[in-house]
Parts: sequence; structure tokens; C-alpha cells
Amino acid sequence: MEKIPTTAEGYERLVAELKTLKSVERPAVIRAIAEAREHGDLSENAEYAAARERQSFIEGRVLELEDKISRAEIIDPSKLSDDKVTFGTTVTLADEDTDEETTYTLVGAEESDVSAGRLSIQAPLARAIIGKSVGDTIEVTTPRGSKSYEVVKIEVR
Repeated sequence: MEKIPTTAEGYERLVAELKTLKSVERPAVIRAIAEAREHGDLSENAEYAAARERQSFIEGRVLELEDKISRAEIIDPSKLSDDKVTFGTTVTLADEDTDEETTYTLVGAEESDVSAGRLSIQAPLARAIIGKSVGDTIEVTTPRGSKSYEVVKIEVR
């Protein structure tokens, strides 16, 4: 069974979502199904169909989260190298063409959200910067062509 690398924060988000699904969402959808059944003919009951569809989604997500939590490997970035880019570190990159700086925290695939600055370690950019130090230059092929970046800062949070 393959482990899923995650930060402690990412693990806690998974656990919180699972708890909400089990303690809030699941009981709510069960009540909605019961109420919809009271309306009579189930074959043409849109409320019942929607509630059953929601129940199916919730049960699938519960199983998915339980699997991910059981395979999660929490990695503490503070125990890794602080002079090289590793899982969990926050790295600031400067675009060598525009000097525009962007900051990312390297996280597991389940935690990634580029708009929030969390980059999956499976992303091409992340794979290119793993193991690099401040001052190193990397080149990444993007859909718009090749881009060069310089590692400006590495932080362990």
C-alpha cells in the first residue's frame, strides 16, 4: 500500500472533513431521504433522487478519505534539510525574464492549491526545484514554452 506524503496541516484537514461528513452531512442526508419518502411515489420524486445522489457522493467521499487517512505519512519539514528545497518547505522563486517573485509551499497532491500557494510535489515545477538551494537556477518546460527561475529563498515553517 503506497503511502501518501502530507503535512500535519493537510492531515488535519482530511480528518476534519471526514468528521464533518460523518457527524453532519451523513445524518442530514438521511433526514432528507426520510422526508422525501413521505412525499409518496419515489419514481417521480426529485427530492428523493437528489438526496440519494448526495448520499452516494458522501459515502464515496467517506471511503476515499478513510483510505487516504490510513495511508497518510505525515512529514515534518523541520526535520528535513533547511538549506535545500524539500517536501513541506516554502520556496520563493524569481522568474528570470520578469524578476517577478512567486512563493510556494511544496505539499502532497491532496493538499495542493496553486491559487493558495500550495504546490503539489508531483507538479513539474516542484519536481524541478526539489533538492535545489538558494541561488540555483532551474528551467521548466511549461505549455507556454520554457521558463527559467532562480531560487531566492527557502523557509521551513
